[in-house]
Amino acid sequence: MAPLETGRHGEKEFSPDPSSTPGTNPPRRHTWLWITLVAILIVGAIAFNRARARSQAAAAGPQTRGDAGISVGVMAVQKRDVPYYLTGLGSVTAFNTVTVRSRVDGQLMKVNFTEGQFVHEGDLLAEIDPRPFQVALDQAQGQLAKDVAAQQDAKVNLARYQQLWQEGVIPRQQLDTQQATVGQFDGSIQADKAQIDNAKLQLVYSRITSPISGRVGLRLVDPGNIVHATDPNGMLVITQMQPIAVIFTLPEDNLPEVTAEIGKQRQLGVEAYSRDNRTKIAEGKLLTIDNQIDQSTGTVKLKAIFPNPDNSLWPNQFVNVRLFLNVRKDATAIPAAAIQRGAQGTFVYVVKPGNKAEVRPMQVDFIEGSLAVIREGLAPGEQIVVDGQDKLQNGSDVVPRPVATTPSSASTQGQTQ
Repeated sequence: MAPLETGRHGEKEFSPDPSSTPGTNPPRRHTWLWITLVAILIVGAIAFNRARARSQAAAAGPQTRGDAGISVGVMAVQKRDVPYYLTGLGSVTAFNTVTVRSRVDGQLMKVNFTEGQFVHEGDLLAEIDPRPFQVALDQAQGQLAKDVAAQQDAKVNLARYQQLWQEGVIPRQQLDTQQATVGQFDGSIQADKAQIDNAKLQLVYSRITSPISGRVGLRLVDPGNIVHATDPNGMLVITQMQPIAVIFTLPEDNLPEVTAEIGKQRQLGVEAYSRDNRTKIAEGKLLTIDNQIDQSTGTVKLKAIFPNPDNSLWPNQFVNVRLFLNVRKDATAIPAAAIQRGAQGTFVYVVKPGNKAEVRPMQVDFIEGSLAVIREGLAPGEQIVVDGQDKLQNGSDVVPRPVATTPSSASTQGQTQ
């Protein structure tokens, strides 16, 4: 310890130790502050370098993948048999529709049908009071008996007058008059027989029978009412359901194809589908073509007949109709999903040697299901892009991967066999 020195006034002064001065011995807490600051700088530099490395790798990734090419699904252009259908919108029409009316006037006594019932031709539907017609028949028969008796008397007198005339007792004029009387009775008897037949016919008309086989609609007249032959609404409506017809339209441009197939003496098949065009309802045959074209729409009407055994078709029902024309043998076919449309028309992407995508314009003949038949522009065996076309341009590098035939295409082909 340093010695004490005596000051000017005789006081002792303290002399500090040089090693304990602030300039030569900083506190320990300042040292830890510098160590922490350096550590933070080191960690920040490491994090910055790693982030830059990741950014460079992410920027280089797409370029590397782009250099390798765009992955696309491809399929070879096929040569196969494809069914050729024409489609149109149709309406179901009853093959026969009859509004049943009374043919005589009278009181409706009995109804022998229920609404919605299927009836056969000749079934009794209703009965009108037959008593007035039976009375008329009895009167006509009585008049006939009277005229027949009178005719027999006139014939007996004619035979007597002939003998008297031969003996010169009566003049010729009296004989001729008697012969005319016999002829008048012949005419009266024929008129009486006609009256009897008419009365019998009215009696038959009092029993109303079904003129066709079909389904009865709603009853229009209740028992007890007086019906007349001139009633405008009738008593009921019968609709023939089996068979049933469908009237549909096709563009007039398709008419030559249809008439050409009909000219081969073959009956064309027709299929009726639901309004959403997903469910096949029934199968039938083409019956006839209308004799004129509708100028306002440029379409022609066709009529098809369907057996309709399960009553799946109902009158006035809207259906989609497919008319089968023929099978295109060895047609150039591709999936319809491969077709692209642009300002230049329809086209597809063809994968050329070197895995380059090429825009190929082509013309579609028709589309059936998931298959498109190509008229020109493609050759069988060429590889076309069916998946991933939205990423391509003309000349793009691609990485092709084969795609199997869609099941709907196979099923479409199977329907024609």
